[in-house]
Amino acid sequence: MKEGRPRSFYVLAIFFAAYVLFLYGPMIAIYVLSFQGPQGGLTFPMNGVSTFWIAKLFQGTGIVDLGAAFRRSLLLGLIVMIVTVVLSVAAGMAFRRRFKAQSILFYSAIASLIVPSIITSLGISLEFRIIDDLIKAHWNENFETSMGLLTSGLGAHLTWTLPFGLLIMFAIFNRFDPRLEEAARDLGATPWQAFRHVVLPIILPSVIGIGLFGFTLSWDELARSSQAIGAVNTLPLDLQGLTTTVTNPDIYALGTVISAVSFTVITLALGTIHVLNKRQAAKGSDAGKGLV
Repeated sequence: MKEGRPRSFYVLAIFFAAYVLFLYGPMIAIYVLSFQGPQGGLTFPMNGVSTFWIAKLFQGTGIVDLGAAFRRSLLLGLIVMIVTVVLSVAAGMAFRRRFKAQSILFYSAIASLIVPSIITSLGISLEFRIIDDLIKAHWNENFETSMGLLTSGLGAHLTWTLPFGLLIMFAIFNRFDPRLEEAARDLGATPWQAFRHVVLPIILPSVIGIGLFGFTLSWDELARSSQAIGAVNTLPLDLQGLTTTVTNPDIYALGTVISAVSFTVITLALGTIHVLNKRQAAKGSDAGKGLV
């Protein structure tokens, strides 16, 4: 006799479905409302279906130039991604061997995960204001500020992305078999050749994951940008400003575009990791056949 499911299963299933609806329902509603017609409003029912509000984002009209803010956030996110990957891999390689003050450097690098984001942003802002005062006092009294998207803004975002990249690389190298690298060195490979042809192909999926973390964390960062970004705003800052004065569905369209960029980056990263894993598995299989 096949026993039926207990009543508790259905109660928990209903609870889980309600939780998922509560979690993703508002996001789905925003995506749908972003495709309102030109005369559409902020609520249901929809007044036509079009991409009018999405196209309007990039026209540069209105009080806030969302198209320019989008491009600034995209540029900053890509630079943060590249810098995070390079520094994380370099630090992971360096920490494979013990050196003086290793523990101090490690805890200093990840300390920004503990400090509240707004405090970090205020500290960076204060630091750059001190630099500005020194420049005005000793070199150029007409100097305005060194704060900007790719100076203080970049530094603020790196305080958020680098600790994650470092922790991922430390975990990867803790499982890395150094005998593979030693074998390459025994065969005459230079340190750079051993890294390029042996170490990097093995850790490459994790490196792509670090890049994914770096971009997505920077893409929607708000608190660390609030005081340290300089004269221009990133997209999340402009979005925050619009939430108090929104009167049409362009803010929903903005949310849809932001999510689309995030999902695109995630899909590309996961797809690349899948392809790399398949290639490594195929190479391992071919090597096994060769031995047979």
